[in-house]
Amino acid sequence: MSDGASEEWKVRCDLAAAYRLIAHFGLDDLVSTHLSARLPGKEHRFLLNPYGMMFDEITASSLIVVDPAGNVVEAANDSEINAAGFTIHSAVHMNRDDAMCVIHTHTVAGMAIAAQEQGLLPLNQKSMCFYGGVAYHNYEGFAVDLDERERLVRDLGDKDAMILRHHGLLAIGGTVGEAFLNMYLLEQSCRIQLTATQGGQKITLPSLDVAAHTAAQFRELGYHTDPRPWGALKRRLDRISPDYAT
Repeated sequence: MSDGASEEWKVRCDLAAAYRLIAHFGLDDLVSTHLSARLPGKEHRFLLNPYGMMFDEITASSLIVVDPAGNVVEAANDSEINAAGFTIHSAVHMNRDDAMCVIHTHTVAGMAIAAQEQGLLPLNQKSMCFYGGVAYHNYEGFAVDLDERERLVRDLGDKDAMILRHHGLLAIGGTVGEAFLNMYLLEQSCRIQLTATQGGQKITLPSLDVAAHTAAQFRELGYHTDPRPWGALKRRLDRISPDYAT
């Protein structure tokens, strides 16, 4: 196997692992939502899931290669992609060179916070990690209109997390592992907020200085870029669902 082919296979295995882990942690939504990863090279090709497969069925070889125009370059059998998945993921991959992986979810907690006017609050050190670092994009209907890509990219800016109003969550990373950890933290932050506010009880917020300091610590410590959590997650997957890498 050539170096290029070997590198692509590693990306395929990591993305398939992320699909399986999204299902493992209950962050999937039947056959909806999508994860993508840019392939090596200058063509901005990326991998996307075959529409109609559950996330716990995804394997490295089942992932589809798509070009920036939405053409399926390589696919197993007659697999197709989700049109909304292409719109969202192509927008980010084509405009953020640092976005090697993009993850989009429709979790109950994520969709609930996406419907709250105040957005994500810095209620806990997990959510404080995102203080000043969450973008917001207003809902425009099903994301099948390609002209929405310009507004998605504009709203995302240089941030690695986005709340899609009345829709769900988006997280990106320089690797599949980074994107997964960003999404995991974002999801946990939404769950914390939903739990803390569901009874209508009074909540307290840290000072803005503390929230900003915690966010800076998160960046300095590089938690989301630490390879150890992703390595541990893949070891778990190797034990419970090793066929992802086929």
